[in-house]
Amino acid sequence: MTVGTTTLPLPSGEDATVVVEPPGTEPGAWSGAPSSIVADGHVWLAYRLRLPIGAGRGIANVIARSADGVSFTVVAEVSKDQFGAESLERPALVRTPEGRWRLYVSAATPGTKHWRVELLEAATPEALATAEPVTVLAGDETAGWKDPVLHHDEHGWHLWASVHPLESWDDADRMTTEYATSPDGVHWTRRRTALAPRPGRWDARGVRVSSVQVNGDEITVAYDGRATAGENWEERTGVARGTRLPDGTFSELVAEEHEPVGSPHEPYGLRYLSLVDLPGGGRRIYYEATRADGAHDLRTERV
Repeated sequence: MTVGTTTLPLPSGEDATVVVEPPGTEPGAWSGAPSSIVADGHVWLAYRLRLPIGAGRGIANVIARSADGVSFTVVAEVSKDQFGAESLERPALVRTPEGRWRLYVSAATPGTKHWRVELLEAATPEALATAEPVTVLAGDETAGWKDPVLHHDEHGWHLWASVHPLESWDDADRMTTEYATSPDGVHWTRRRTALAPRPGRWDARGVRVSSVQVNGDEITVAYDGRATAGENWEERTGVARGTRLPDGTFSELVAEEHEPVGSPHEPYGLRYLSLVDLPGGGRRIYYEATRADGAHDLRTERV
């Protein structure tokens, strides 16, 4: 398969600005897992707040608005209790072609390693806080689905999600990225494994697509990867590429050979990259990164 050379910017660490501080100063206290879009002349950001295991885990998904892409005002928040979830992970914020707002929420089933994806839909971002959830990616006893990334074009809706095998409790951290399509963004058909771990490489234990950029028939993605179970929650970021197929779907992705980008602070986590084109020109990337104290904050860089 021939892949293109479209550039996808990665964090440099220079001139990074902290957008959201974590809810604590210890490992396991995170703000991050951002999902960013531009609508109505503003940058909109959805992100996850998390406390350590035993202190609450993923407690909320937050939606915020900004005129400059740096200073954000919170407009809505949903808690894990609204979904009967043990924890919430990365949300996906979407504006439909009809102008409706959607938030895809990753919810953990209590007492298990299972995850599912719930959809909230409303006429305004503020109304998402009280929207009724609908399960759109249920998973089953063999696999949990979470962390969706969405793209809409003339061929319909496209989704990449991290999928975790549930046959073994100790191996449930393993993950592939699965690709699915939909006519409406609600009812999904799994198409293929888009990206799989590479034995012996930095992403041997798990891979998760975090950002999708489509340029004509080329697709370029940022993805999170880890080599071991011990690196869970501290993934680093790489790039993979693919192409559009004749039926309008996207192919499997081929990972680039370069080393991943990570935080300068051990254990070097830098993950969940999200990219937007700014209303006035230029681009911004948002991502979650490990701090010197072990907590994670949500950062942005202009690129």
